[in-house]
Amino acid sequence: MAKSDPKDSNEDGMNHPLTFGGTEPAMWNYQSETRNISVSVEPIYLSDQSAPEDDYYVWAYKVEIENKGKETVQIRSRFWRITDSFGRTQESRGLGVVGEQPVLKPGEKFEYTSGTPLTAPSGMMGGNYQVQTTAGDLFEVEIPTFSLDSPHDIKRMH
Repeated sequence: MAKSDPKDSNEDGMNHPLTFGGTEPAMWNYQSETRNISVSVEPIYLSDQSAPEDDYYVWAYKVEIENKGKETVQIRSRFWRITDSFGRTQESRGLGVVGEQPVLKPGEKFEYTSGTPLTAPSGMMGGNYQVQTTAGDLFEVEIPTFSLDSPHDIKRMH
C-alpha cells in the first residue's frame, strides 16, 4: 500500500499542497523499530515553497512504515512533536496518517508524504503512532526524531 499524493490536509493540520519541484536533496534517512514495526523517515527541504526573507521554511517528509512481524496491525493514530531551532514546540495529534488508518499484514509496507512549515530555519520532529493488532492489543511505535535543516541556518562551532 502506498499513499504518495502530497496534498489534502497534512499531518501538521494545514491544508497546503506539497510539490517536489525545487527540492533540496534529502540529507538523512532516519529509522526506528518497535515490536517489529519499522519506521523510516526522509525529510526534504522545499526551497521553492519557502520564503526565508519572511521567516517561512517548509519541509516535506517521506515516511515508510513496514510490518516485519507476524501479526496484522492497524495504524490508529499519530502524535508529532515539532521543535524549531528557537526552542518553540508544537504538538499535533490525529487519527491515522494522511486521512487513512492503514492495515498492514506481515511483510507489508505503507508509504506516505506529508509536510510542515516552520518560522525558523531549522528544527526537529518526532513522535509515535498508536498501533493495534487484530487481537486488540494497543501499543506505541516510535517515529524517529529527525532533523529539519535548511541551507539558511547558520551553524556555529563551539
